[in-house]
Amino acid sequence: MLFSLIPKRPRVAKPASRLRNSLKTLVQIVVLWSLALGLIPFAIASLEQATSMPGFHPMPMLGGAVFVAASLIGLVAANVLVRDGHGTPLPLDTTRDFVVAGPYRHVRNPMAMCGFLQAVGVGLWLGSPAGVIGYAVLGGVLWQYRARPWEEADMEERFGERYIRYRSEVACWIPRLRPYSEAAQVD
Repeated sequence: MLFSLIPKRPRVAKPASRLRNSLKTLVQIVVLWSLALGLIPFAIASLEQATSMPGFHPMPMLGGAVFVAASLIGLVAANVLVRDGHGTPLPLDTTRDFVVAGPYRHVRNPMAMCGFLQAVGVGLWLGSPAGVIGYAVLGGVLWQYRARPWEEADMEERFGERYIRYRSEVACWIPRLRPYSEAAQVD
């Protein structure tokens, strides 16, 4: 049902100033992080406690470090999309231009990777096995098999050979150590 509400393809952002796209991105981040990294994980942890599901000792230092590191990279990636892509990170207001800069030179979707790691960080913070294993992994699987094909088909259609070459060189989940360079790929 939820996926039937998603349009057939991402919607490209209308021309807007960088400030406007930054403000839209900030609102998206506040809403999505509050829900996906606040409300839902805390509800899962509360349910685990209410049902006496065994957990593990919370690791707030490790969880916080994972969360902060992933959040910083995700924020940089969002800014790169606004700055260079002339849109927002949300597929319903996606970038107008193809972006290969910042974290995107190392991994194809740093925001998905960082979202997964943020969820792991929250789960570690809370000592929540369902939060670490269930919620984070479920989010990664849903993104990999539902959102990624949808986004990548759109990017291939809009950006053609340039995107296909990038996709063949840059992994989706595992960052490359040497940054991708479009100039090095041109024959």
